[in-house]
Amino acid sequence: MKKVSGKMFHATLLLMLLLSSGLYAQESGKMLLINEAKKEAGEVTPEQLKEMIEDEEVIILDVRETEQRAEGYLFSDFASVNTISITRGNLEWEIEDKIKDKETPVVTYCRNGGRGALAAQTLKKMGYKNAKNLKGGIQDWAKAGYSVKTGLGVFKIAK
Repeated sequence: MKKVSGKMFHATLLLMLLLSSGLYAQESGKMLLINEAKKEAGEVTPEQLKEMIEDEEVIILDVRETEQRAEGYLFSDFASVNTISITRGNLEWEIEDKIKDKETPVVTYCRNGGRGALAAQTLKKMGYKNAKNLKGGIQDWAKAGYSVKTGLGVFKIAK
């Protein structure tokens, strides 16, 4: 094994620190955007969404990628619930054809809340006054004990 000089060791250590801080900055930059979106659009908890579903007309907007939808969908026994699926990447192109009334309450969701927050923020910027995100996405919905519908049927996580 070759002995590394002090200068070489310090240079290598400095390079590693610079590279790792760059990766950290990228990650924190993404989280800054998501946290800003959550503040701008606002969030509802799974419990609040369940109440909204029971008490008023609300559109539930799934913004996950197509392959992620195999995980299941938010499920409610209320027939009046209107659910729409538009991938986050297509949101700006498709939303105005699907939701004409910009006063309608819309709750976006994704797997764990980040993409849904960005979608709700975009909806607000496009004039949808009552757009919010489901905090924690479908994961927190399921963890709260609410139903998820899959191709195999309707399920709840056992506590």
